[in-house]
Amino acid sequence: MAEINVVPYIDVMLVLLVIFMVTAPLLYQGVEIQLPQSTAEPMQPQEQEPVIVEVDRNGRYYLSIGAQDDDEPVSAEEVIVNVTAVMRARPETPVFVRGDTGVAYGRVVEVMTALQQAGVPQVGLMTQPPPASGAGQ
Repeated sequence: MAEINVVPYIDVMLVLLVIFMVTAPLLYQGVEIQLPQSTAEPMQPQEQEPVIVEVDRNGRYYLSIGAQDDDEPVSAEEVIVNVTAVMRARPETPVFVRGDTGVAYGRVVEVMTALQQAGVPQVGLMTQPPPASGAGQ
């Protein structure tokens, strides 16, 4: 009997597949942005992946549509074109703006105007919670 039992190899491959499927989304590559801090309540998880427009410290725009992240800067016109396509296909898609604390306020207003031109009815602004203060201080 010179047969090879492949069942253990299949089990190992399935375990590795599950490990890679779980860890792949955790390898998020993005643009370094210092978000303003706020004590606002966190939002409830959305059913759909949101569209996120990031404005970095230098005023450049970055667009993330669902699980598709782009590390290349885009122009305001590209934001309008891409977001218009998303809003036509899925009008209930949430749209958020993530602006760096060091960016000029006018750049955030410009991207919000571009989103309005793209047909976005409502835009959310992303912040991060302030650091927890030590107890007893």
